Amino acid sequence: MAEYGESSYRRFLQGDPAALEELIRTYSDSLVRFAYGYVRNASVAEDVMEESFAALFVKARRIRDDAHLRAWLYRTVHNKCMDHLRRHRNEVPLSDVENVLSGENTQMDAFRRHRNETVYICIQRLPAQYRDILLLAYFDGFSTEEICRITGKTTKQVYNLHARAKVALKELLQKEGITHEDL
Repeated sequence: MAEYGESSYRRFLQGDPAALEELIRTYSDSLVRFAYGYVRNASVAEDVMEESFAALFVKARRIRDDAHLRAWLYRTVHNKCMDHLRRHRNEVPLSDVENVLSGENTQMDAFRRHRNETVYICIQRLPAQYRDILLLAYFDGFSTEEICRITGKTTKQVYNLHARAKVALKELLQKEGITHEDL
C-alpha cells in the first residue's frame, strides 16, 4: 500500500486527477474510522475526511514519501476534528458503532459482535490521548515514529502513553467481563 500511495501522490502532484481518486480509495476508510473516534458521528467523520482531502488538493504540498503523506493526512483529520468539536461542543451519542467496526464480516455471530462493540466502547471511554495512541498503533498500523509526528509528542511520551493506555483498557475490559482469552 505504501508504494501505491506514494506513486499516486506523485502522479497527483504532476496533475493526474485519477491519482487523487486512488489516494482517497487508499486512505478514506482508515481516516473515517480515525475521525469517528473523535466526533462519534459517521456522517461528520466522512465530512472531516473529505475536508482533509480538499486541503491536500488545495495546498498540493510536496511531501517526501507515503509515510509522511499518511502522517500529514492523519494530522489534518485530527485538526479538523478538533475544529469541529470546538464549533459543536454538545455530546453526540454513540449510535453508529456498527458502521465503524473495521470492516468486519456482517455475518459475524452475536458473541463476537457484542465483544467487538464492547471493546470499541471501552476504547472510546479512555482519555483522548490514550485513545489516539491505541487507534493509531493498532487500528491504523502506524509506527511509534509516525505516531510522534501525528500527535506532536516525543518518543518517550508515546511509549509512556501507549503503556498506560493498554493498562487502562485492560482494566475497563475486565470490568465489562472480557478477558485476554476472549480476544
